[in-house]
Amino acid sequence: MARYVGPVCRLCRREGEKLFLKGDRCFSNKCAVERREGAPGQHGRARGRFSEYKVQLREKQKVKRMYGLLEKQFRGCFQEADRMKGVTGSNLLIGLEQRLDNVVYRAGFVSSRPDGRQSVTHGHFLVNGKRVDIPSFHVKAGDCVELCEKSRSQSRFAEAMVAAEGRPLPDWLDLDAKAFKAVIKALPSREQLGHTVKEQLIVELYSK
Repeated sequence: MARYVGPVCRLCRREGEKLFLKGDRCFSNKCAVERREGAPGQHGRARGRFSEYKVQLREKQKVKRMYGLLEKQFRGCFQEADRMKGVTGSNLLIGLEQRLDNVVYRAGFVSSRPDGRQSVTHGHFLVNGKRVDIPSFHVKAGDCVELCEKSRSQSRFAEAMVAAEGRPLPDWLDLDAKAFKAVIKALPSREQLGHTVKEQLIVELYSK
């Protein structure tokens, strides 16, 4: 499957804010967004004024890159959200939060969403006692996500858990750090996500 393999700090700089793609580095003074102003490239600081389409495109690109999806995958998520009852934009964000690679990141098992995607693909996590190796797997309320017994001895997972102790845990997750286990108490509401995302711009872009 195709995936982006370039420098991820360029993606954050292009969107002008942290997308938290590099784990602990994003919380340190080494973060490229803080150290270098403007978008990457020779003309990064001389970008033209924003049109309505450009504003909508940048918002879509920001969310797509935040969750590590390619265009075809992201459009599929939008179409699924559009078929559901309720507000399409909120459905889209909630659906993205339900992805297993995002849940293991939110719980603090891994340092970033890209790391979560790789760890899930390598079969390190169980959902309700069964191994799941599909990063896009959608968890539901009441599901239990845990790290495999054999994987708990790996230092990278323990280090990620320690680093995550200072960050707030989402209200919709119940974490047992000692058992490397997280339970989805309920699906998140739009208010609980705390994103600065303007999802209506994405809806407007795809509705043209």
